[in-house]
Amino acid sequence: MDKYYDRAAQKIKEATHCIVFTGAGISTESGVPPFRGKNGLWNKYDPEVLELSYFKNNTQTSWDVIKKIFYDYFGKAKPNPAHTILAKWEQQGLIKTIITQNIDNLHTDAGSKNVLEFHGTSGSFACMGCGKTVPTSSIEITAKAPICDDCGHLMKPDFIFFGERIPEPARSLSFEEAKKADVCIIIGSTGEIIPASWVPHEAKKQGAYIIEVNIGTTAFTSQITDLYIATKASEALTEIDKRM
Repeated sequence: MDKYYDRAAQKIKEATHCIVFTGAGISTESGVPPFRGKNGLWNKYDPEVLELSYFKNNTQTSWDVIKKIFYDYFGKAKPNPAHTILAKWEQQGLIKTIITQNIDNLHTDAGSKNVLEFHGTSGSFACMGCGKTVPTSSIEITAKAPICDDCGHLMKPDFIFFGERIPEPARSLSFEEAKKADVCIIIGSTGEIIPASWVPHEAKKQGAYIIEVNIGTTAFTSQITDLYIATKASEALTEIDKRM
């Protein structure tokens, strides 16, 4: 495995525009369960609660689950070493941008500045009436879904629900970064969710070297990956960091 870590460190150091693409696997070590797979949340809860129309028409039922998952449970999660190492690499100029499928805000909590949240974030709420956005920290999370102070309409977590489009400018900027990249590090993503999974494919199409860190093989592994490291994110990034 040492030769893989050596190779990854070399490629990252030599890169002129290295980007990182992360999925649920980077946050499982922080206690955040994935949505899909053997221990996924959708095995326990009906994904219908995150359909926009369902949230509007069955607000209380939907909010009960959303509050439990994203604010009672996820809200306790803290960044793990993989998150903090990526923040350090950004500060050192080794990586330019983190594009994440995750909505847990852990990259930002770890200190990363240039984070594109492809699916939005649980760190803020958006009014479904006037569109005002406010930080979650400024809202009292109670048994009732929050209501906008300005217009009285329902507010929703600022991540995408089923039936919503990928937020801008995160979507456009993610693909712009992919086109600039000469190295793309994939961490903890299965590559099954589109259009997010198209981002590393775009980087590959433009000639980027693809480093993949995942415990198991994914949709990326046989299609675009140049260097596959089959281990947990924190372990892999710690070893690569030692070689920087």
